[in-house]
Amino acid sequence: MASDAVDTREFRNALGCFATGVTVITALDGKDEAAGITVNSFSAVSLDPPLVLWSLSRSAERFAAFEKAESFTINVLGTEGAEISSRFAMKGESRVDLAATVPTRLGPPSFAEALAVFECVKHAHYDGGDHIIVVGRVRDFTYARDAGAMEPLLFFRGRYGAITGLKS
Repeated sequence: MASDAVDTREFRNALGCFATGVTVITALDGKDEAAGITVNSFSAVSLDPPLVLWSLSRSAERFAAFEKAESFTINVLGTEGAEISSRFAMKGESRVDLAATVPTRLGPPSFAEALAVFECVKHAHYDGGDHIIVVGRVRDFTYARDAGAMEPLLFFRGRYGAITGLKS
């Protein structure tokens, strides 16, 4: 019988060839403290109703806080947010310094460095192997209307990057 085993490091390297945007998701834990986690698996699902998704690793230190969260805020980062992304991508401290954030209607804070902010309530969770797929229903959103204000933060082959404009 043929094995379905895949070299996970090589699989991850191949996935890294797909450039993604970078988000930091915030949620309130059981003590009403804000936690953050860096995620590049953000995607739109539906316009009507407005649904988005992201994936949460079952091995993440912050798994319990985000799995239980009834609401969360997705911060789509610009290049000015690379330091924020790096902080919440590391193991260890996940607390969000509220003095460095912008309040939201649903509670989980946003960051001024965000190009777009989506305030969501939990819509559904789905099994995704070693991750859960979190689907959120968007209750409110904002975005930088001046397209030239900031460049999006990208992640490609394990490194941050930015868009290089195409020639017309």
